[in-house]
Amino acid sequence: MEDLLLIPFADYWWAYVGFILALLAVLAFDLGVFSKPGTIPSLKSAAIRSVIFIALALAFNYGLYQFLLYDLPTRPVLTGMDHAQLARDTSLEFLAGYVVEYALAIDNVFVFVAVFSYFAVPVQYQQKVLFYGIMGAILFRALFISLGSILMQYEWIVVIFGVFLILTGFKILFLPEKPLDPSRNPIILGVKKLFPVTPAFHGDKFWVEIDGKTWVTPLFVALAFIEFSDIIFAIDSVPAIFALTNEPFIVFTSNIFAIIGLRSLFFVLQSMVKAFLFLKYGLGVILVFVGLKMVWLNHAFGGKFPITWSLAIIGAILAVSILVSIAWNRARGPDSTDT
Repeated sequence: MEDLLLIPFADYWWAYVGFILALLAVLAFDLGVFSKPGTIPSLKSAAIRSVIFIALALAFNYGLYQFLLYDLPTRPVLTGMDHAQLARDTSLEFLAGYVVEYALAIDNVFVFVAVFSYFAVPVQYQQKVLFYGIMGAILFRALFISLGSILMQYEWIVVIFGVFLILTGFKILFLPEKPLDPSRNPIILGVKKLFPVTPAFHGDKFWVEIDGKTWVTPLFVALAFIEFSDIIFAIDSVPAIFALTNEPFIVFTSNIFAIIGLRSLFFVLQSMVKAFLFLKYGLGVILVFVGLKMVWLNHAFGGKFPITWSLAIIGAILAVSILVSIAWNRARGPDSTDT
């Protein structure tokens, strides 16, 4: 019974459509009201937007829980099952998935800071790059999740992804981190082969016409690198959340909620990147844990490791990594995060 979907696409396609329409409305409001072209958001404004996006995710989760409480008893196939327990577990799966994806999104911020620094992207243009980067990320995640929902039906694929996550986690924990080098990135090299790149920025334009020829700007090259980076991150994050739930709707919505708040989160965390020194190690441990769930723990617990335990373990790992980072920075002195 563990493979039974509570929110199958064939019956609940309207939920996907409604969510996507609501998403577009939120993005349009965020872009039109809070993100004026060429403006630099204040720390206060970015923090407020981050809190709003988190509140929206939690409100959605509560609404999902209430909907399932109402809808599940009407499903004949679920007769005799504990509907309240199913609704609770599903909402906890969303919360666990959202926490994992949000934590991985914070790791994305580290890459964004490095990319903007490498390409010397002016602060007033960074919002535009992030907006289109997030739109691309949403499309890529939808594609990866659609593919994953098909592949995860095969046990050997689940094991492969689980082993991959474990190896990725150990790589983060034990191998030295390589410095970011966009100049050797195949996407960047490909862009430069296809289009001539202007030596300087042309406002917030991604491309310009010069003597009848299309040139791309460094802003476009930075966007291409960010999109490529998100594809790499999706290879980790999508299997990670499938380890927590087999519901594609939960995977999709929790992913999207984590992504849409990434732009405001960037402006909150960009000056505090070094303050989260041990967060990456926490993420490495989380990837090992979710990999073990896919390879072993789910089977060891009768098909599904308890979601309440998963959420507690993930929350504890993140809390410890953040607290250790704070303690480490305090021990090194007030200037440690600026060096």
